[in-house]
Amino acid sequence: MPLRPSLLALAAALLLSACAAGPDYVRPTLPVPDAYKEAGDWKPAEPRPAASGLAWWQAYGDPVLDGLEADAARANQNIRQAEAAYRQAKALADADRAGLFPSLALDAGAQRARTNTSGIKVGNGYSVGLAASWEPDLWGGVRRQVEAGNAGAQASEDDLAAARLSIQTTLAQDYLQLRVADQQRDLYDATIEAYGKALKLTRAQHAAGVALQSDVALAEAQLAQAQAAAVDLQAVRAQLEHAIAVLTGRAPAQFSLAAAPANQALALTMPATPAGLPSALLEHRPDIAAAERRAAAANAGIGVARAAYFPQLTLSASGGFSAAALGNLFDAPARVWSLGAALAQTVFDGGLRSARTAQAQAAYDVAVAQYKETVLGGFQQVEDQLALLRLLDQEATLQDQAVRASQQAERLALAQYRAGTASYLGVVTAQTLSLNNQRSAVQLRGRLVAASIALVAATGGGWSASDPTAVAATPAASH
Repeated sequence: MPLRPSLLALAAALLLSACAAGPDYVRPTLPVPDAYKEAGDWKPAEPRPAASGLAWWQAYGDPVLDGLEADAARANQNIRQAEAAYRQAKALADADRAGLFPSLALDAGAQRARTNTSGIKVGNGYSVGLAASWEPDLWGGVRRQVEAGNAGAQASEDDLAAARLSIQTTLAQDYLQLRVADQQRDLYDATIEAYGKALKLTRAQHAAGVALQSDVALAEAQLAQAQAAAVDLQAVRAQLEHAIAVLTGRAPAQFSLAAAPANQALALTMPATPAGLPSALLEHRPDIAAAERRAAAANAGIGVARAAYFPQLTLSASGGFSAAALGNLFDAPARVWSLGAALAQTVFDGGLRSARTAQAQAAYDVAVAQYKETVLGGFQQVEDQLALLRLLDQEATLQDQAVRASQQAERLALAQYRAGTASYLGVVTAQTLSLNNQRSAVQLRGRLVAASIALVAATGGGWSASDPTAVAATPAASH
């Protein structure tokens, strides 16, 4: 039965190839709610891979923001660092995979030596040869290392997606705050103009003898206070402009952002809330996906540690030519070859292998806990922003009512002062209340858009986890 040895050898090879030390990876589980606590009028998300070019910020309808996001994608240094780290992780995974294959070495040499074994002799020696060695992965240690390397590369790819999302949302938030400052500037410009007119009126009333000097002083103090607040607002805007410059890869001195036209600083469209389902969040957030891949890498590390308990088989072969004269180097008598096999087993290591196995198990437990904590943190962030959006919307409605009422009170107080039926203190009080309410309304509008952007970040920004085998299957896999 000539086929029997071949079949036995094939069966043995298949058995060995299926053997891998350590536990097979199973994704850690934790209870996932069926719905968010903060239910509301939101639609299910339709996430797509980041590689599809999904630009979530375009939903806000601001062309300037669109351009800044494009600049950041090209030139932000944090994104470049994350991209380089991903390439490094892929290279490490490729290096681990090389352990599955034999190594070949070609050598050539020439020497002149003096010997004294049977009389003093001086002679030449020439050699050329090819040597091969291979350690078959009998216990799966190398395969587990490759598994860990692939998972690490996938985690690094997820980190790259997380870095992009972080820069995108940070840039959008800074740009938003700058536009809030622009709208507050419009408010202070109008306020300073109104306070200036009120000061002129008060001075005229004082000159006519129908107003006190204290009324003039109050009007002057109120105007100066508004002017000081406007200057402070310029400082805030300048710092935000500098931050945007750095996010888009430029020095602050090389970047400036024109102020928005009056009353158009926050002319943004509020997109529908892309909340989705809680279970989908596990695949739509790159930080959660990265944490899960690191748990997979740590699990493979247990197998790498356990494989050290088994003997290592090394197969070697070499062949070539060796002669005393260069002209005879490739003659038949100069041919040399060797075949060999070595089996090595550590008998005693002072507890080193058991310590490394315990360390690998502990590292896996740490990675699992970090994954679960990241998931829980993701749920919290989504709930926070959903609640914030709902409550800020209610607050903004009430604040608009307060603005209308305070503006009416301001007009009435000023009319009563002109008629001489009220003191200027009542005008100051009404004007201060009106300014504070209008400023709060602007800030609330900014907080609403900021919460919307934060919810985009909390739900992954349209990003979607890749196939866990993508890095192993394609060298340039991307989300």
